[in-house]
Amino acid sequence: MVSTHGYVAAEPPLGAADTGGQVVYVLELSKKLAQLGFEVDIWTRRFEDQPEIDVVNDRVRVLRVPCGGRNFLDKEYLVRHLGEWAEHALRFIKKHALQYQFFDSHYWDAGFATQRLAEALDVPHVHTPHSLGAWKRQLMEKDFPDDVANFEQKYNFTQRIKEERLLYRTCAQVIATTPDQVDMIVKDYGAPAAQVAMIPPGYDDNRFFPVSAASREAVRTRLGFRGRVILAIGRLARNKGYDLLLNAFAIVASRLPDAVLHLAVGGLEPNAKEQALLDDLQAQAGTLGLAERVKFAGFIADADLADHYRAADVFVLSSRYEPFGMTAIEAMACGTPAVVTTQGGLYRAVTFGRHALYADPFDPEDLGISIVKVLKHPRLSARLSRMGAHKARSLFTWTGIAQQLVSLIEARATTLAFSDNEWDEPWNDGD
Repeated sequence: MVSTHGYVAAEPPLGAADTGGQVVYVLELSKKLAQLGFEVDIWTRRFEDQPEIDVVNDRVRVLRVPCGGRNFLDKEYLVRHLGEWAEHALRFIKKHALQYQFFDSHYWDAGFATQRLAEALDVPHVHTPHSLGAWKRQLMEKDFPDDVANFEQKYNFTQRIKEERLLYRTCAQVIATTPDQVDMIVKDYGAPAAQVAMIPPGYDDNRFFPVSAASREAVRTRLGFRGRVILAIGRLARNKGYDLLLNAFAIVASRLPDAVLHLAVGGLEPNAKEQALLDDLQAQAGTLGLAERVKFAGFIADADLADHYRAADVFVLSSRYEPFGMTAIEAMACGTPAVVTTQGGLYRAVTFGRHALYADPFDPEDLGISIVKVLKHPRLSARLSRMGAHKARSLFTWTGIAQQLVSLIEARATTLAFSDNEWDEPWNDGD
């Protein structure tokens, strides 16, 4: 596994800069691959005072090699230093005589670095984009037209999209997480359709599951939840749409006097950019006259995450751009009704009114009324709770995700046994 940006660790500081759902994805998938018989190295960047090796369990470890100095670097421009990273990693691999069956890289920066390793070592390279630069740019141009002139400096879109296009055409396999991503990777990026597969993200069904009504009430009491609780959880980032959720909550609050919004956002120590965003959100809540009804909960420890989902009456994924939305799947798995954004891929995987509701977060009335429907209609809430949990269990467990990945690898190896073992041929369905 290769994931070069953020704080990748056996116990990652979730909510820290560039450290969120992707880190969870890599760790959990690695653990499940280990249970299926693999030994897994998670390669990342070494900076600050991090150790070279971090042991996750007896079959999974994090390996760190330096590049770009000892300070944290934003993911948008980390690519400038990844040639150095790949050289250090290659030396480490050769020094310790490591042999890999395949590389699985995550996000475009890691894909850029991993393609160099894969070519040098003649090892197949599977790439999981997680998000797409072209899609993000399109949505942000629509959302922030007054800031378009600054996008290139902030997000390095031109280089990102150029490198993504090259990567998707040269790696052995691209794994999209949603149907929308499949379409864009093939149509907009020009990747061969036979080299693009779809495997959705997963969740840990040993941690996220429904509990009885009595247990739920006990959790609510322990957490101090009162009234009808709307919950959002995630990193402090503009694309998460918390400002859009606040606008929608103003509509909810006008109809349901006991409704409360809990924003569990950010990490333990927000950086200057994150603190500025948090200040803006708190000011917005005050301007809307909702300061007393919006609770900024801050970071939630991983051990308490499932109980926060269970204690809420509805979970909202309000992102203005969201490739998938793992938090919504975790909430559904815990039996909490979910309202998810249409600005992402998850809504295409669920049936409206059966597994979840979905709404446009740019339309405050649409999002607000969708939340109100869940809170006002017990039969709808009960159905979403029951069927949402069933949907999560049937499609999105980490065991299932790992098995799908292994099946792709094994199908590729089987196919190549009959084609001179050339990894540059398109993957097929094993026909």
